[in-house]
Amino acid sequence: MKQALITGVTGQDGAYLSQYLLNKGYKVFGTFRRISTPNFWRLQSLGIYSKINLIPADLLDMGSMIEAVRVSDPDEIYNMAASSYVGTSFEQAVGNAEITGLAVTKFLEAIKVLKVNAKFYQASSSEMYGNNSYKIQDEQTPFYPASPYAVAKLYAHRITNVYRNSYKMFAVSGILFNHESPLRGIEFVSRKISNGVAEIAFGLKDKLVLGNLYAKRDWGYAAEYMKAVHLMLQQDKPEDFVISTGDAHSVLDFVRLAFEIVGLNWKKYVKTDKRFFRPFDVDYLCGNNKKARRKLDWNPTINFEKLVELMVKEDLSRWKMFVEGKTFPWDAPLYPNEAKLITRSSDESINSKMRKNRKVKRRSLRI
Repeated sequence: MKQALITGVTGQDGAYLSQYLLNKGYKVFGTFRRISTPNFWRLQSLGIYSKINLIPADLLDMGSMIEAVRVSDPDEIYNMAASSYVGTSFEQAVGNAEITGLAVTKFLEAIKVLKVNAKFYQASSSEMYGNNSYKIQDEQTPFYPASPYAVAKLYAHRITNVYRNSYKMFAVSGILFNHESPLRGIEFVSRKISNGVAEIAFGLKDKLVLGNLYAKRDWGYAAEYMKAVHLMLQQDKPEDFVISTGDAHSVLDFVRLAFEIVGLNWKKYVKTDKRFFRPFDVDYLCGNNKKARRKLDWNPTINFEKLVELMVKEDLSRWKMFVEGKTFPWDAPLYPNEAKLITRSSDESINSKMRKNRKVKRRSLRI
């Protein structure tokens, strides 16, 4: 029986990868960060929580990562953990650099020091491409990161390559384009839309506030992307792969389709707020997956329309159960109202409104 160690096992990708490997007959170990209120809802919703061997660990503590490797004695290591929300990386740039970037070096050092003969997977990101001038991005496209998150991911991507070449490790990076699912966190725009549409459909809220509606992304289904991740570690030699659908759609496309599913006109409910715009946004990302198709024999099967439908219907089902008073593992009721979150952008938005109100008052006094 093969053994796998997955960091970030409580996240979307960690949960789906765990399910996939368990179905393959693996013994799965997963690291999680100790917090006062543990969050295992994704593993519970997939019905695999009891099947995962959980190891408390912290990516910033090399000692705990060494211990995780020793305890799990893995054949394969999947580093899925990161501070993965791009918007937050502008507010927590230093922490993001340490967790998403520097921690990968510590992990690779731990593997080197222990002389573990395990294959290593690093979760890279299409955000590393940033605002490049290429219509479609592949493994050879230059990187122009446009956020602290993307910079940290690029560091992790490059250092993985350095350890592969310097120490003959079987270490690969999967450059995954946006991959979504009903297990996506609500802070991500795809799930923010599907969950918001479901709430509006049930009359639980009357608007959906978003940022840039015109950014385009290559959106795929997270669960089937994990098959590609696994296949990368089954190859004879370590190589990096782009995993994508090759089809880009705007946030507005996602919004329109989501509201169509519940029979509502999106224009009546959707508002935009500058506080949800990134300081430096990426306009367009679309991946060329020809190498993965050829060498991994991997093909995405869930298209954009099916993905949106899948997410909206799952959130509708959840809110229906919630209204009926049923108990089940879920994140939405615990997520804070974004209007209460104070950030630099929200502070600027509030100050802007105050300045506008003061101008209106001054004009009225002159009149």
